[in-house]
Order: sequence, then C-alpha cells, then structure tokens
Amino acid sequence: MRINIQARGFELTEALRLHTERRLQFAIDWASDEVRTVKVRFSDINGPRGGNDKCCTIQIPIVGHADLIIKDIEADLYVAIDKAADRIERTLSRKLERVREFQHQRISASESNTEAEQDEQHSTYATQPMRARRSGHDAQAQRHSHR
Repeated sequence: MRINIQARGFELTEALRLHTERRLQFAIDWASDEVRTVKVRFSDINGPRGGNDKCCTIQIPIVGHADLIIKDIEADLYVAIDKAADRIERTLSRKLERVREFQHQRISASESNTEAEQDEQHSTYATQPMRARRSGHDAQAQRHSHR
C-alpha cells in the first residue's frame, strides 16, 4: 500500500509523516488487497490566526466505485489524523462489506438464473407432445436420407 502525504500552508515534518503512516497502516492494513494507494492532505485553514483549523483529508480510491474521502478538522493536527484514521477504517470496512455482499448476490443470482434456465428447458422438452419431439427428429432424418 502506497501512502502519499502532502501538506499545504506548513512544512511536513518527519514526525508528522511517521505518525500518519503508522496510524494508517494500523487502521487499514487489513484491507491491503483492496487498497493500493492512500492520499493524505494536510492544510492549515486559518493560517497563522489559529483556531480549530488543522485539516486532515484522507482519500482512498476503490476500483469500480466512488473514492472514500474522510475529512477532519481540529486544533491539533495529530488529533485530526487519529480521528480521520479511525473514521476511514470504519467507512472502508462498511464499503468493502457492501461490495463483497453485492458481488456475492450477483454470483448467486446468476447461478440461480442458470439453474432456472436449465430447469425451464428441461420442463419445456418434457411437456412437448411426443409427436412434436418426433417430428423434429423425423424431419432431420428425412433431410439426411434425401442426400
């Protein structure tokens, strides 16, 4: 899993990068088969004025589905990272569960459709009058005998 981290409005320190990578590894490593990349964006909304303005945005692309995007704003960026990582873990879990459930339903539905079609073909053949079944066979035999 590749984690891409960028900061806007301030310098991305090594400690901040390591904390983010560690939290995300812990939160979503279980889904490494489905998650290839994670984008993390930090920004300081109010700049030097201060306040609850440190923003952490985590984006995870899911193949064939909309990206998961979680945004958290706090006064302390480390708290924002922790909260966003917790939320992305729960959201990712729900999303992947729905995707797997949908795929399972599609597979089950296609299998039952195939079985239903086979049953229908079998029952149609079985309910045809014997004469109708023979006439098709007889017509085929006559075509071969006139050659």
